[in-house]
Amino acid sequence: MQIILATHNKHKQEELSRMLSGIVTVASLPDDFPEIEETGVTLAENAIIKARAVYSQLRLPSLADDTGLEVESLGGAPGVYTARYAGEHATYGDNCKKLLYELNNSTNRKALFKTVLCYIDSNEEEYLFEGIVTGLISTSEKGNGGFGYDPVFIPDVSDGLTFAEMTIEQKNLISHRARAINSFVEWITSASH
Repeated sequence: MQIILATHNKHKQEELSRMLSGIVTVASLPDDFPEIEETGVTLAENAIIKARAVYSQLRLPSLADDTGLEVESLGGAPGVYTARYAGEHATYGDNCKKLLYELNNSTNRKALFKTVLCYIDSNEEEYLFEGIVTGLISTSEKGNGGFGYDPVFIPDVSDGLTFAEMTIEQKNLISHRARAINSFVEWITSASH
């Protein structure tokens, strides 16, 4: 079975493809597929918007994700604005710097990463899967791996390492995206038997 990943983000494509390897055949969006505007007010809404946009044009089973970092002392921000926290064309580095600046004087550094996946099958049925990992925001960027907020997020289950200090294999055992994908994989393998 082939599914289309509803993202142009190369890092997400690599991570999702690696996690789904051997279970389904993963195809990338065509390069000329237009950017999908994320107008939802929740991660689930954005995942649904992306999956529907891809399915409606390509008519193939589609898998979309939206991921957000929610920081307790910032009232759940950046949330749905995680990718563009420091502005519309912000880099990963810009976002991390803004977050560290916002938390400069905060003693509460609790945060969670949440991924919501939306899968649309060949019958146009929609399914949602969620993965959450709790942790803390570090006081400085650490590590060279990963992407996004990985250099500043320390998962509770990581012995004090940020995601960026872990190997890909270590991160993929515990990450929010891995947990959402695992739920999807469990479901799709049981549904296809």
